[in-house]
Amino acid sequence: MSENLEYVRFFNMVNDAYKSFDNDVKHIENILEESSKELFVANQELIKERDHTNKKLENIVDNIGGVLFETDLEGNFTFLNNAWAEYSGIPISSAIGKSFRHFLHGENIDGSERFDKLFSRKKEHIKFIFKNKKNDELMWFEVKSKLIKDRNGELIGYIGTITDVTNLKETEIQLQKASKSKDEFLSTMSHEIRTPLNAVTGLTNILLMEDHLPDQLENLKALKYSGEHLLGLINDLLDFDKIKSGKLKLVEKDFSLNYFLENIRSHFSLRTEKKGLIFNVIKENDVPDNIIGDKLKLTQIIKNLLSNSLKFTEKGCINLNVKNLGVKENKVTLVFKVIDTGIGISKDRQKSIFESFMQASSETSIKYGGTGLGLSISKKLLHLQDSDLIVESKLGKGSTFSFEITYKISNRLSVYEPDMIKMQPDYEPINIDVLVAEDNKMNVLILKRFFAKWGITYTIAENGEEVLNLFDKKDYDLILMDLQMPKINGYEAAKIIRKSKDKNKANVPIIALTAFAQTDIKKKTEQYKMNGFMGKPFNPEKLYKLLKSYSKAYNKKAM
Repeated sequence: MSENLEYVRFFNMVNDAYKSFDNDVKHIENILEESSKELFVANQELIKERDHTNKKLENIVDNIGGVLFETDLEGNFTFLNNAWAEYSGIPISSAIGKSFRHFLHGENIDGSERFDKLFSRKKEHIKFIFKNKKNDELMWFEVKSKLIKDRNGELIGYIGTITDVTNLKETEIQLQKASKSKDEFLSTMSHEIRTPLNAVTGLTNILLMEDHLPDQLENLKALKYSGEHLLGLINDLLDFDKIKSGKLKLVEKDFSLNYFLENIRSHFSLRTEKKGLIFNVIKENDVPDNIIGDKLKLTQIIKNLLSNSLKFTEKGCINLNVKNLGVKENKVTLVFKVIDTGIGISKDRQKSIFESFMQASSETSIKYGGTGLGLSISKKLLHLQDSDLIVESKLGKGSTFSFEITYKISNRLSVYEPDMIKMQPDYEPINIDVLVAEDNKMNVLILKRFFAKWGITYTIAENGEEVLNLFDKKDYDLILMDLQMPKINGYEAAKIIRKSKDKNKANVPIIALTAFAQTDIKKKTEQYKMNGFMGKPFNPEKLYKLLKSYSKAYNKKAM
């Protein structure tokens, strides 16, 4: 009996356990049902949010101001937004799966980069501009794209944008045209002004070389100075334009600082003496002689500063100080100072005087003249050489303009300076036979007068055809070739001469004559295998030295 009671208790326990398990299951089922409802609601919310976000993204992508695209690694389109059809006129369905190469041609890409290199997989980012015609309307687009990778870092394709930049490109083209027109205008105006100026300065030089009455000397000097001054103003404008366009480069060569300073002393002593001023060139701290730098630009800076001081100084003195600040690693740092006792500059005007076409005041411009470009050009020329122009001045107490500049020290023992010539050298006859190609009657007259003084044999040709005819009939030691001639210009004539079957004739020295001020004139003359160029107005000393360097006697010495 007791055994039966034990079984009853055991079965009751099992039954209670099942009941408890059933209750737990029902409880869990209730919880799961509630959770499932919550998950369903949350899932519906997420789906709704996803659909809303996708719709927003689709609206943004389809209404964005440009094409959004995606390609595989082969360049086949896998996605394009609606802007594609609008810009290209090609349906999206016709473009998907096709390569961008099918729509983009190499000749339409702006720039010089090759088509195949532009889309190299080595480039993580790609950027270029291309043109496309739609309904006879030319449009410009900028493409930007980048390589994309999967989670494992494997390359899978490109993603990028195509943006309409037609307005920007058209503006750029118009600016380029305007810049070209400006260069052509400056070049033409320079030519037109220099041509009569050549006659003025050339005839003045001839009159100074010939016998003249003593009381005519001052008038001739004034005429020469006025011509050179006008030429200086033209050069200032052209240099200013070159600096602004970034076409002016440094040309560093060996030169003698002592000869340079002696030339400056010689040039300005006459001018200061005439005005009743004292002019000194002072060297301090063992200034080195032979250095390497751009002598032409240093000359321009110093002459601008001294001319400025000379203009604004009525009494007292002008000093050019050069001081050695020290040598380090075979480089010397020099400080140049131009100190005058002139009218001075007020504190509030000391910054503005370095601006283009600016002077200390309108009264200064009226009383003393000038373009107001000298200081601006000097400052910009110094910036090219990592230097700057500093002014210290008090109104009525004079001014000091200074700059520090570093040059390499030359290892050469001496530097030949052909510029060291007398103001009016004694010209000896030159044994040379010259063919002159020049169509301007006044320039021909001036050259004839020079050549008569120097005992030169010459022949004049008035156009390119005549040059070639004369060249075929006779051998010449030198050709002075005007670049702007009728029928055949100087460039074409030089090109034909250089192709001559007779090697001796083909190698005749050709020097270009030009009144143009194009910045690429040197490069262009080299391209046509000319030996150099000479600007107009002619400088008698330079012309004489040039002719002498190609003379028969000089060539014999060289051999």
